[in-house]
Amino acid sequence: MTSSSSPGISLKQEGISYITGAELPCVIVNIVRGGPGLGGIQPAQSDYFQSVKGGGHGDYHMMVLAPNSVQEAVNLTIEAFDLADYYRNPVMVLGDGMLGQMMEPAEFKPVPPRQLPAKDWAATGNQGSRPSNLISSFFMKPEDCEKHNHRLFAKYAAMAENDLRFEEYLTDDAEIIFVAYGLTSRITKSAVGQLRAQGIKAGLFRPITLFPYPSARLNALALSDNVKCFLTVELSMGQMVEDVRLAVNGVKPVHFYGRTGGMVMDSEEIVAQAKKILGGDK
Repeated sequence: MTSSSSPGISLKQEGISYITGAELPCVIVNIVRGGPGLGGIQPAQSDYFQSVKGGGHGDYHMMVLAPNSVQEAVNLTIEAFDLADYYRNPVMVLGDGMLGQMMEPAEFKPVPPRQLPAKDWAATGNQGSRPSNLISSFFMKPEDCEKHNHRLFAKYAAMAENDLRFEEYLTDDAEIIFVAYGLTSRITKSAVGQLRAQGIKAGLFRPITLFPYPSARLNALALSDNVKCFLTVELSMGQMVEDVRLAVNGVKPVHFYGRTGGMVMDSEEIVAQAKKILGGDK
């Protein structure tokens, strides 16, 4: 396991690319701060691209988990070790400066065991009892490198099939659906309650796995007759909104509201933005 805060993760990118290519289990925690450059230590979500698109070189992905509470950070970090072991792939736990510094009660509960594969690939020393293992991501022949990449992407597809995670809140009859992750989703959930109290049917879709992204479910929500639009809320200039737009695929409008540089929106700002959008739609 390794952890850092934005610029430190940038410095680790070559290693992360190598670890992924060499198929080594690893848990990486990034508590995101403002940027670019050194930025500040205030909360931000502006490392989304770096985390889910692969910030280093080559075609690769990490599984990315986005907790929205201290309890969920505990749970997902424990699970991340098994997920990394199972898929032989780095798993990132992506939080922000607010989550990293807040205090909440947390329980350390047993995690349901996952059947983990044998580690016959490990370089543990064998005293000649079996052929030596070589852990590397270097392929001299392009056909071998291509084959390796196809195998890695089959693994990413298995992640999407078996370990996709998201939460929905009051989406069944919603006319506007917010999309938010991490701490921002908790602020947005408050905005949903305020809008509902005013007679506006709002809902929240929270991706927990940012990679793989729950695109199919978002697309299904977009096809619902009652949904007029989506509003993506982020602590950035707009990064996850691109994946939301890809998932919705033009079926319904996708709007964006964000704060950046360490600034955090409040629920009243989100409510005002939603009412402005719905007023414009009418």
